Amino acid sequence: MCLKVINQYEKGVLFGFGNYVGERGPGLNIILPLYHDIVIVDTRVKTIEIPKQEAMTKDNVPVNINAVLLFSIVDASKAVLNVRDVIYAVSKYAQTSMRNVIGETTLDELLSERQQIADKLKEIIDKSVEKWGIDVTAIELQDIELPDSLKRTMAKQAEAERERRAVIINSEGELAAAKNIVKAANTLYNSTGALHLRTLHAINDLSSDQSKTTVYAVPIELLRVLERTVDVLEDAHGKNKKEAAETADKKEGKKQAKKPNDGGI
Repeated sequence: MCLKVINQYEKGVLFGFGNYVGERGPGLNIILPLYHDIVIVDTRVKTIEIPKQEAMTKDNVPVNINAVLLFSIVDASKAVLNVRDVIYAVSKYAQTSMRNVIGETTLDELLSERQQIADKLKEIIDKSVEKWGIDVTAIELQDIELPDSLKRTMAKQAEAERERRAVIINSEGELAAAKNIVKAANTLYNSTGALHLRTLHAINDLSSDQSKTTVYAVPIELLRVLERTVDVLEDAHGKNKKEAAETADKKEGKKQAKKPNDGGI
């Protein structure tokens, strides 16, 4: 008779003359020499790196991708009885499953929905390795390498998109500035004394400059008088043209009326 110490994070699978007897938990266990044989199984979370491999996406784009798989053994008996090398088996099955999942995914989905794809892959692997007493904790996609030609194409597309957004933002800014200028001009024109005050501010700003510029200020009222005078002259000119046109039409009508009488005589 001998004693076997099993740690807290381990479980022992006991065999008697090669036949499965049961599991032994942490602590001090009695083992009969020649009759008993015990296999110690580590139940802590293990990490497996799925090596980088080339896979073809649904839209026929070749990508190189690798991942990390985290799992733990929850049933030591299944892990010993149902599979010879549980770590090797899980690693190979994960590689095959990853290629299959990538083959059902487009490139855009692969780049934008990495977590959803990883969750789908975890569900597939977890369901299949359950018979080995394995519980998949998590799986994370790591590096996704694209062909160099595709990288250049995507870079050009991103640059064109940035330029398009810059043009749109610039045009929107110019439109907003133009609207503000029109609004300010209308406010100054319709408010009594506002334009005159704005002119004084402009003159004050110019006077602070050390240049030899001479500014001649013209009263706003004088400009408005000139504006009204021009409007009156234009109205009078238009009225005279209209009266002249009506007089010419009347004379032409009289001439047309006299022609038949002259022919009858």
